[in-house]
Amino acid sequence: MSEIEFRSEMTVELVRASAHDSDVLFAARVSTLGEQTLEQSQLDGSESEVDEKRDRGLINYLMRDRHGSPFEHNSMTFYVRAPIFVFREFMRHRIASYNEESGRYRELGPVFYVPSAERNLVQVGKPGAYDFLPGTVEQIALVQQQTRAAAVHAYEAYQRMLEAGVAREVARIVLPLNIYSSMYVTLNARSLMNFLSLRTKREGSSFPSFPQREIEMCAEQMETHFEKLMPLTYAAFNVNGRVAP
Repeated sequence: MSEIEFRSEMTVELVRASAHDSDVLFAARVSTLGEQTLEQSQLDGSESEVDEKRDRGLINYLMRDRHGSPFEHNSMTFYVRAPIFVFREFMRHRIASYNEESGRYRELGPVFYVPSAERNLVQVGKPGAYDFLPGTVEQIALVQQQTRAAAVHAYEAYQRMLEAGVAREVARIVLPLNIYSSMYVTLNARSLMNFLSLRTKREGSSFPSFPQREIEMCAEQMETHFEKLMPLTYAAFNVNGRVAP
């Protein structure tokens, strides 16, 4: 059996993107300029002549007044490697396209998530307003030891069934949710802003969010790519309370 590996991080890579602030601008301006926007629509954002003050103002107006459709004319595809329980949180957002690694068609590798010592462990408060506080040294040790032990036991059972000729789709049923999987996620800026508004906790947000830390770790990396690709859109998102238009 392969040696079992434990990790505490999430992997998010930007695979491909067609996403620029100019995508928002030509889509918005078609309502008043029609075919005059065609030339701008063919540019990739880096080639267009930008009147930054005017463009920033239009994007901020669209964001502030919730004119959302111009933010949909772009695309970002991310490769995400994370525990399966994080993917189940992702897929509650029916605003993206997903393709995930299949435990029916390939043997799943022995890589499992174990919370780092920095991961808050104690939940206080009431539903919708939870705070999470650091665990004690004893709680951290307990979580890490029990998580590792359960993963080892489950993966050994998985391997025994595979070695006996049991189909992968049956053998996988004993695997815990902290086993790592991988998937592609494709979405546009409007959908991504909706995702970020719900899966990050930030001061200045119009509506508070209480995301599970592990999916927030993915969201933070996606947000970094978004900021670089569409800086004017990203700035307007933050100025207007991190609400998707």
